[in-house]
Amino acid sequence: MRKINRIITVLFLLTSSVAFGQQELSAYLKMGAENNPGLQARFKEYMAALELAPQVKALPDPQLAFAYFIEPVETRMGPQEFKFSLSQMFPWFGTLKAKENIAVQNAKARYEVFLDAKSKLFSDISANYYNIYFNKKAIAITNQNFEILSVFKKLAAVKVEAGLVSAVDGYRIEMEIGDLQNQLALLTDKQEALEFSFNKLLNTDPSNEVDTPDVLWEDDIRFAKEALLDSVRSNNHKLLGIALQQESLKYRKILANKQGKPNFNLGFEYTIVGKGDNNLAGKDAFVFPKAGITIPLYRNKYKAMINEVVLLETAKEMDKANTQNMLESIFENSWKDYKDGHRRIALYISQLELANKSLNLLETDYATGNKNFEEILRMERKVLKYKLELEKARADKQAAIAFIYYLMGK
Repeated sequence: MRKINRIITVLFLLTSSVAFGQQELSAYLKMGAENNPGLQARFKEYMAALELAPQVKALPDPQLAFAYFIEPVETRMGPQEFKFSLSQMFPWFGTLKAKENIAVQNAKARYEVFLDAKSKLFSDISANYYNIYFNKKAIAITNQNFEILSVFKKLAAVKVEAGLVSAVDGYRIEMEIGDLQNQLALLTDKQEALEFSFNKLLNTDPSNEVDTPDVLWEDDIRFAKEALLDSVRSNNHKLLGIALQQESLKYRKILANKQGKPNFNLGFEYTIVGKGDNNLAGKDAFVFPKAGITIPLYRNKYKAMINEVVLLETAKEMDKANTQNMLESIFENSWKDYKDGHRRIALYISQLELANKSLNLLETDYATGNKNFEEILRMERKVLKYKLELEKARADKQAAIAFIYYLMGK
């Protein structure tokens, strides 16, 4: 009964650790979204793009002019001394709306750039988090092997004194410990570099320790491969951004057509008339309305504007096809990594179980007889390898899932 209770307690602790790890990663993702300067820059660019629409949809500024007659123009009413004029230019119908639509679509495209940057940041944070988890597990597993080799070192010393084994066994253990010490130093240095890079992604203090679970959770993708690929084609932010740029080009073609139409100018003039003969004050002259029109004579310019848009539309279509091909190739590799991680987890769980059983038998034989110690060391290396490979497979699988979600625009 006590054994069952201990098993339940261990399972509860592992489950709690997994839930804790998921919560911690979610908190890190939120922190990265709030603090990462690159992501904030993309958001500011989107906000700046939004400010363009009110600019382009407004009418041109009215023109106010003042003229002073150096030589007053004599009229029947008196000499004209100076005059004021005010005019307003009106573009062809729908021109301002087309400009506004272009700005709105470009702003939406900038928003997709921001969303893509956020998804990529989340993928990078997750991948770094899983690497940190694996490296921590590698340090812990290496330390466990130190403890095991220390026990063997004492056992070998006793057997050497009793003349049961050669002193070579002790030397082999010393060499194995030396290799592990070097590996542990490398892993420790790597841990500092990984945590430094992780904290830089979050734009926080580089010395902050990163919390990871004791056992990494294991997610599975519950959709068929083709459904995931359809989601990439439909929801990837790069493709959505290109689609919005194509919409912008449609309005740009409309604008090019409208810019080949006349513009209208309406206004008025007010002339100040001075005193005439016999010291009589003249009558000021008020002229309204004043109308004008621009004549788009140089048609080649407007044809070139339309041709430019047509060529850009073709280029964008090719760019979209190229981007989709690239994303599908990347997805294929990520799907391969996901399936490979899933297979390796099952493999190394099985291999580790067999290696531990073999090691236990070899340890018993060595303690009670004269079993070759080299076999124990060889099996100990296999146990260490399978433990590390198991944790690496777990980390690789979760990183592949995170990257697939990025490709899907999540």
